Amino acid sequence: MKTTIIALFCAFSLTGMAQQYTLDECINIALQNNRNIKQQELNKAQREIAYSQAKNDLLPSINASAGQNFVFGRSIGLDNTYQNTNSSQMSLGIGADITLFDGLRMKHNIDAKRADLNAAEADLEKFKDDIEISVATAFLQVLLQKELFRISNEQIQLTDSNLLRRKELIQSGKMAQGEIYELEAQRAREEQNKVQAGSNLKLALLDLAQIMELDDFSNFDVVTPPIESIINEGVLLSTSDIYQNALLARPEIKATEYRLQSSKKEVLMAKSQLYPSLSFGMNLGTGYYKMSGRPNDPFDQQFRNNMSNSLGFSLRIPIFNKFQTRNSIRSAQLAVANNQLEIDKVKIDLRKRIEQAYHNAVGAQSKWKATQKSEISGQEAFRFAQEKFDNGRANAYELFQAKSNLTQTLSDQAQAKYEYAFRLKILELLKN
Repeated sequence: MKTTIIALFCAFSLTGMAQQYTLDECINIALQNNRNIKQQELNKAQREIAYSQAKNDLLPSINASAGQNFVFGRSIGLDNTYQNTNSSQMSLGIGADITLFDGLRMKHNIDAKRADLNAAEADLEKFKDDIEISVATAFLQVLLQKELFRISNEQIQLTDSNLLRRKELIQSGKMAQGEIYELEAQRAREEQNKVQAGSNLKLALLDLAQIMELDDFSNFDVVTPPIESIINEGVLLSTSDIYQNALLARPEIKATEYRLQSSKKEVLMAKSQLYPSLSFGMNLGTGYYKMSGRPNDPFDQQFRNNMSNSLGFSLRIPIFNKFQTRNSIRSAQLAVANNQLEIDKVKIDLRKRIEQAYHNAVGAQSKWKATQKSEISGQEAFRFAQEKFDNGRANAYELFQAKSNLTQTLSDQAQAKYEYAFRLKILELLKN
């Protein structure tokens, strides 16, 4: 799943003192640090233990026992008569039993616990997908803010170039001093825009670093890949194709299907209580008896002489248990119906997300194409205004308007470009 996002963000570089991260590295760090992921991994571990125990229930159980009793006053002797004397008795034993048949309850329990484990694994994958989407969203937002900051810086450089030319004309006496005031005011406004763009970039980096749960992000930065390559290689599939692939691959669909399987096994487990159960057991025991005031055989002799063992079968036939079995079956059947409804809800929600993501991607694509055309006309309008300004046929305000329109067009284009890239990534994630 992760490779659908990160394959196009593979570059890694260092610039200045800041540590730069690729999207791949950002996602890996976020997956390692995220608390929700760690909790889900613990939940999966619990499911693994439950599944292991369900299989171990097929094994026999073996128990040892020991006891020591003291009797004061009248005690019963080995000849089965009571005497006025104290006595003590020690017993030792070991027993084993195994269930031979229980209506296949243990088998169904193993199947149910395996389905629960598979559902937990799918839930973990869903958590990871959500983190990847969050990181990818924040990462692309950082790239957008970098692009806007670059645009604002380029506009200042262009204004500085115009200011330099105007100052040279003023010094040579070819232009009045007042002609430069509007450009200086424009320069001040663009400096404010640059400061705001820098602040937005820092906030975007902070948001990404917090999603990654970094302890220290004072020198945090990201690698800037060529966004055009992402858009060129991205394919806008149809919603039906995406949905059909998602039904087979999405972890939230798999998780609900596994829970449905588990609930169906719970029904069979409840029905197994209607059948008789058969178990086999064996016991081995011995003991030592001592009565005060009379001779007693030694411990080792009594240990051998008092040895006894037994084998036996136990059959349990259910007749009436206060309707507990019937109600257990009904409850399990209701859980099956609820899980079936949950699958329908998840599928409907997934289809809705795909439809929305697709139309958002189509809208972003159309907007990006429109801004590309607007950039061409904006560049021409600014070039024409610059020529008129240089030839003295336009004032600084007209030049500023043309430049302001071009800056807005470039900003709109950057936003549309990154939004389209993000929408493509969302569709790729929903498909896989």
